[in-house]
Amino acid sequence: MRSFHRGFVVGGRLLYVGDTGDKYGYFDTEVLRQLNVVLDNHGKLPDVVIYSEQRNWLFLVESVTNHGPVDSKRHTELEQLFASCSAGLVYVSAFPNRKVFLKYIEAIAWETEVWIADAPTHMIHFNGAKFLGPYTKTTT
Repeated sequence: MRSFHRGFVVGGRLLYVGDTGDKYGYFDTEVLRQLNVVLDNHGKLPDVVIYSEQRNWLFLVESVTNHGPVDSKRHTELEQLFASCSAGLVYVSAFPNRKVFLKYIEAIAWETEVWIADAPTHMIHFNGAKFLGPYTKTTT
């Protein structure tokens, strides 16, 4: 994750890292509160949350080896959990290697990003009008 953090999150600040034994390995509630994020269901948090103050983007990163990728169901859960956030949301599925990525490729939600640890300087973007950034919510 260190390579992802430095390579793709400009001026990134770590706000949350889950711990498989404790789910609260590191949790910066103050900065999240400043971003209008008040979390009452900690069990739904992504594995890692990183904030880019320079871009005002919040990266919500799921480690596929823990719970799977950001699929359409997980995307909706995270969107609802962070609905009040004043920063743009970027959804990322993190894989250890391409072999694991290929197991999940059909489940990955559109308008999300994929990062593979054994190719840390590259990112895969799943559709959309731009590469790496939040999508604005549209009303119908």
